[in-house]
Amino acid sequence: MDVETALSRLQAPSQLSILALSHPLLEPPTPKKRASDISENPDRTPSALQADLVHYQELFAKLRFSYVEQVTKERFLRAVTASPPEFVNGAQNAELEAELKEMKAGLKDKKAEVKAIVGELEEKGTELVSRYEGVELQIRQLESLPDEIVDLQTTIEELENAAQSDRLHPTKPELLMGLQPTLELLSSKETELADLDAKIAALQREQPEKQRIIAGLETELEPLRLRKEAAVKSANEAKRGKENGGLGDNLELQGRWLRGVEAGLKGMLEV
Repeated sequence: MDVETALSRLQAPSQLSILALSHPLLEPPTPKKRASDISENPDRTPSALQADLVHYQELFAKLRFSYVEQVTKERFLRAVTASPPEFVNGAQNAELEAELKEMKAGLKDKKAEVKAIVGELEEKGTELVSRYEGVELQIRQLESLPDEIVDLQTTIEELENAAQSDRLHPTKPELLMGLQPTLELLSSKETELADLDAKIAALQREQPEKQRIIAGLETELEPLRLRKEAAVKSANEAKRGKENGGLGDNLELQGRWLRGVEAGLKGMLEV
C-alpha cells in the first residue's frame, strides 16, 4: 500500500452519530431514513455527538411522559366502560402499593446502575475524543510528509553532488579526512586552544603587577626627565656662550656627565 492510498483511506468521511454507534448493539434500522434526523448527517464532530445525546435524552423524556399518560387514560377508560365496572378495594390498593414500592426500589437500583454506565461512557468518550484529535493531527502530519520527503531527497542529491565535486577538486583537504584523523585533529586543536586560554589567564593575572611596576618606573623617571631638560637647557646655553667666545667648558663637561648618567639609568631601567 502506497502513501496516497493510506492517506485517502484515513481521510474518508466517517459517520459519527448515535444511531451509527448503536448499530452493532441494536437491530439495524429500516432502509428508509428520515431527512430530518439530526444524527444522519455524515459530517459529525464530538460536539455534535454531544448535542445529539442531549436531544435524544429530552426526546425520550417526552416519550416516557406521553406513554405513561396514554396508558393511564386507557386503563381508566377500560375500568369505567367495563361491564360490570371494575372496583378496587383497600386490600388490592395495599397490594398494589407494596408492588409499586418494590418496583420503585428496583427502578432506583437500575437508575444508579445506568448512572454508573453513563459515567463510564463519558470517560470512554473523552478518551476517544482525545484519540480522535490525535489521529487528525497525525493525518495532517502524514499529508505533509510526501513534500518533506521530496525536499529531503533533493537536499541529499545536492549534498552528494557537492561532495563529489569536492573529491574531484578539493579546496579544503580537511573536509576529506576520515573520522579518526578528524577526531585527532580536533583533539590537538582543543589542546592548543586550552594552552592559549591558560597563557591568557596567566597574563591577565600578571597585568596588575606589571601596571604597578610601570607606574613606579614612571614616578622614578620623572625627576630624571626634569634633570635632562635642565641639562639640555644648560648645554644649549653653554653652546651659545662658546659660539659667542665665552668659556663654557665646565657646562659642556657637566652636560656630558649628565648625558652619560641618563644613558646609564635608561640601560638599567630598560626604557
